Amino acid sequence: MNSKLLFPLFAFSLILVMGIYFLINPSYQRSIEAKYYYETGDYKEAYTLAQEAFSLDVYNRMASTIMAQSKTSLKYVEYIQEAELYMSQVNEIAQKDLITKADRAKMRIMSEIIVKSYVKLAPSVITDTELVKEAAKQHKNFEILLEKVTR
Repeated sequence: MNSKLLFPLFAFSLILVMGIYFLINPSYQRSIEAKYYYETGDYKEAYTLAQEAFSLDVYNRMASTIMAQSKTSLKYVEYIQEAELYMSQVNEIAQKDLITKADRAKMRIMSEIIVKSYVKLAPSVITDTELVKEAAKQHKNFEILLEKVTR
C-alpha cells in the first residue's frame, strides 16, 4: 500500500477510535453534560455531574476543570444572593422615619460581611464575566454604604 495514504488513514482511524471512546465512556458523557449545564448557568447541576464523572475516572481532566469552575461560580452566586438579601434589609431600614444606633450598627455589620467576603472570591479565566461584574457591583455598593454608616 502507498505510504502517503497509509499515514493519514492510520491517523484518521486513531482519531475515530478516540472519539468513539470519548462518546461511550460514562465519565466523559457526564463531563459533556456537566459542561452543558455550566454553560447554561446551572452551576449546581454542573458541579454534581462533574463530581460524578470525576469519581468514575480520576484522570478525567474535563470533569476536574468543570468541577473546579462550578465551585468557583457557585461561590459567586452565593455571594451575590447574600448581598441582595442584605441590601433588601438595608432598604427596609432606610424606609424608617428614624434610624437608630442599632439599625446603623446592623447596616455596618452587613456591609462589613459583604466587603470582607468579596476578598475570598477568586475568579479564573473562564468564570462567567457577568457573575464577576455583578459581584464587583455589589461589593462597590456595600463599600459606599459602609463608608456612610461609619461616619
